[in-house]
Amino acid sequence: MDEFDLGVPKQILESLPDDDDARQDMQRAVAGLEARLNESVSAADDQRDAAQAVVSALERLEDQLEQYDEFVPELRAWGQSPIYAIAWRNLQADLIMQIQDVGWVAERLDQERNYRTVEDGIRLRDR
Repeated sequence: MDEFDLGVPKQILESLPDDDDARQDMQRAVAGLEARLNESVSAADDQRDAAQAVVSALERLEDQLEQYDEFVPELRAWGQSPIYAIAWRNLQADLIMQIQDVGWVAERLDQERNYRTVEDGIRLRDR
């Protein structure tokens, strides 16, 4: 299985005001995500276990994307600049695409999500 090689796109870094702390925070966050994904994949017993870990990470990124997206109009309503929320939202979306572009992930992603949907449906009916 291919390892993940994630990065912060240049256009996102350039969209930030001259704030090296924000840029470093983004780069550290991406490096941490990359390390956790690669560690989860290498520790997985098989490709299905690896796919489960990746789908869980993707779901967290999707949740964070929605959260940052909700901040944008809120910040604007308060007269604040939403530039950081927009940058972090865009980073989450880009990371999702970067992860999905890894060959074996693309093959297993739909299968794992369908499995989770069926599993959740069965659990709901059993209760």
